[in-house]
Amino acid sequence: MNLQHNYWYFKSVLSKDFCENIIKYGNQQKDELALTGGLSRKNKKFDRDLEKYPLSEEEQKDLKKKRNSHIVWLNDRWIYDTIHPYIHTANESAGWNFQWDWTESCQFTKYNKGQFYGWHQDSWDAPYDNTTDNPDFIGKTRKLSVTVSLSDPKDYKGGELEFAYLNAFKNEPHANKVKCTQILPQGSIVVFPSFHWHRVNPVTEGHRYSLVMWQLGLPYK
Repeated sequence: MNLQHNYWYFKSVLSKDFCENIIKYGNQQKDELALTGGLSRKNKKFDRDLEKYPLSEEEQKDLKKKRNSHIVWLNDRWIYDTIHPYIHTANESAGWNFQWDWTESCQFTKYNKGQFYGWHQDSWDAPYDNTTDNPDFIGKTRKLSVTVSLSDPKDYKGGELEFAYLNAFKNEPHANKVKCTQILPQGSIVVFPSFHWHRVNPVTEGHRYSLVMWQLGLPYK
């Protein structure tokens, strides 16, 4: 699939109060160690209750080679109502026009010093099936991903969102890397197709807070 735009961003569109309210709200909730998609699909059958399905020491060790962060799941209507218009605008303005009709739980993510998320895609190798705990997901796949920058860039160093695109001539999947510096300002949003490779570089100082969302739709035709 050839795209004219690999991502679409909105710089500083959300108010400081909105961002600070989510940070405060998220920090009031009990957080948990973030999983990778493959681990949650394989071992937890989409049940994100790590108290019910604790990771083994080997799983934790392997996980932290790929991803090290803490998360809180949020499902508040006011968050969706604020972010959804930007997703619709990006989908149309970038010329993707992907069909989607559902959003998963919002992921409030905390990256402290040394934490990161290595190269990954948000989309699965197959649509959600009946192992999911949400029947509205069945038969659908992740099509659009969203990251909202909640932190003031003065509060942390490192932690940049970075994309990687296939260099077909060199056959090197991570040869062409692009740092999404446009969303460094607090209240910025980036929307991108969920099949794009991306990562969050290690935070070297302070704390980086973000909000991540995934939009689902029926498989591409």
